[in-house]
Amino acid sequence: MKKATYITLLLLLVSNALFARVGGIEDSVNDISDTIRSIFPIVLGVIFLVGFLFNAGHFFGENADLKKGITRVLVFNTVPMSSCVV
Repeated sequence: MKKATYITLLLLLVSNALFARVGGIEDSVNDISDTIRSIFPIVLGVIFLVGFLFNAGHFFGENADLKKGITRVLVFNTVPMSSCVV
């Protein structure tokens, strides 16, 4: 009976330590996810701006074609943005 009490006490102490570790991991994961959520819109904005600048020649100038410019900006930005979301 005494041996069973020691084993039970040992298991209780080990389980408390495991729960503490899980709580620590959860807090750090939440911090990282909050950081990513705050930076993500900025990254997407920069990608869109770069895509627009690379295709700006289709919007302005002698051979301006609005449809072609919008299509190229959307295609240029869809691939990097979809890889960021995944």
